[in-house]
Amino acid sequence: MTNHELPPLPYDYDALEPSISEQVLTWHHDTHHQGYVNGLNSAEEELEQNRENGDFESTPAAMENVTHNGCGHYLHTMFWENMSPNGGGEPEGDLATRIEADFGSYEAWKGEFEAAAGAAGGWALLVYDPVAKQLRNLKVDRHDLHALWGSHPILALDVWEHSYYYDYGPDRGSFIDAFFDVINWESVEDEYQTCLDHFE
Repeated sequence: MTNHELPPLPYDYDALEPSISEQVLTWHHDTHHQGYVNGLNSAEEELEQNRENGDFESTPAAMENVTHNGCGHYLHTMFWENMSPNGGGEPEGDLATRIEADFGSYEAWKGEFEAAAGAAGGWALLVYDPVAKQLRNLKVDRHDLHALWGSHPILALDVWEHSYYYDYGPDRGSFIDAFFDVINWESVEDEYQTCLDHFE
């Protein structure tokens, strides 16, 4: 069984200010993300014990906890990597070309992504869909509701209230705007290229 660990942030806790404050980043990474890691490890331990004991009464709930906490852990890990104190601007190269091909323009993609982020009860995701072989935006509630089977996130924006309420109050739109100032497009490009290597 894998023992999951909280990955360190790829920058200092105050590195994303003023888009995200040091306090929010500390709470979000050290408390919320750690909670998902702990929950995933606990759920996997419970499933292993149930298999050893031949007692599966609590297995369905443990499976649900794996999904919830696993998605929370994996998406948060991508979220940190998708941001940088040197971020912002627009994508370049192959990713920019693909966004224009699949969405019509960068502006059309951004407008659709912002709409997803404004309405989501969890995450806005830019994903690669290997079945249709195209990029898609997804509005995901919690960590996994309305996800698309087989798709691979390449850009993740957390819009749970703990991501922004301390800094922005109920003004989620300003937080979404600020996210675009710190997007690490090199990280997104790397994720996109990994998808191409596997699926195209």
